[in-house]
Amino acid sequence: MSRVITFGEIMLRLSTPGYLRFSQARQYDATFGGGEANVAVSLANFGTDVKFVTRLPDNDLARACIKELRSYGVDTSSIITGGERMGIYFLETGAVARPSKVVYDRAHSAIADINPGMIDWKEVMKGAEWFHWTGITPAISQGAADTCLEAVKAASELGLTVSCDLNYRKNLWKYGKSASEVMPQLVSYCDIILGNEEDAEKVFGIKPDGFDVSSTDGKIEQGQFLSVARQLMGRFPKAGKVIITLRGSINANHNTWGGVLYDGKTLYESPRYDITHIVDRVGGGDSFMGGLIYGLLQYPQDSARALNFAVAASCLKHTVFGDFNQVSVEEVEKLMKGDGSGRVSR
Repeated sequence: MSRVITFGEIMLRLSTPGYLRFSQARQYDATFGGGEANVAVSLANFGTDVKFVTRLPDNDLARACIKELRSYGVDTSSIITGGERMGIYFLETGAVARPSKVVYDRAHSAIADINPGMIDWKEVMKGAEWFHWTGITPAISQGAADTCLEAVKAASELGLTVSCDLNYRKNLWKYGKSASEVMPQLVSYCDIILGNEEDAEKVFGIKPDGFDVSSTDGKIEQGQFLSVARQLMGRFPKAGKVIITLRGSINANHNTWGGVLYDGKTLYESPRYDITHIVDRVGGGDSFMGGLIYGLLQYPQDSARALNFAVAASCLKHTVFGDFNQVSVEEVEKLMKGDGSGRVSR
């Protein structure tokens, strides 16, 4: 199976038990998570040879994190050591009309203090076919943005497929640069671009005419996003595929979920899933990206099947606690065939 490289920050995730608010919690459930690490775990679960690259401090918490990644089959051999701390994020899970909340504690984390030259990208990428990053990494710090640029340039020179999840996070861009200043150069190296309607609008000012996510009542017409895909592809001509995830939020526990893929000629539309009892939606987009990379590698001539695999995989992620999508290819394919009954498997 093809080797995939992902690069970004992994953090300690501290979530309130059940649906408790921060003010009510007296203990927290501790796990690990982060956009690119989540993608790596998804791919490893699907049997793909995948390596995760980051910078972590030399302490017991970081070693526990690496041990957990290895337990899923993720290659951690290119993780570099340095810095003083691992980033943390706190999660309060929402319910019905109350949205979930995230509080970051990641300033001066090990990867925030990374700089170009610390990672030998050509050595790291030997034998690889795919490199993936997200818009979270260049939002962390100037050093992280510069290192990400160093990585995408190396990947492009080596002929790797480069993919990006735009992943706009307004609360992270605090070091004096905006997403609209930094992201265009990075995205120009991408062959595959993933985002949602907010990412495209907030980062590039691109949005579908007449669309307002707050007034959808969970119903989204997928064809509305053809114009967004065309504009993104027009702005970034290296991209051969643009994918947009479409989430309709009825309330915090009930979402609709689907996506579209545009290859410059055809707009492929996925089935739309009605997710009525969400367990954990954090990492949903990452599970989509993991499924998409797997699908595009496994079915290179069938974009529709790759898209449908990604949507089904991420639909199942909403039933799994934690950032990581812990489902198998067989479970995803079963859902793709229409079996969403949830009957006990004996």
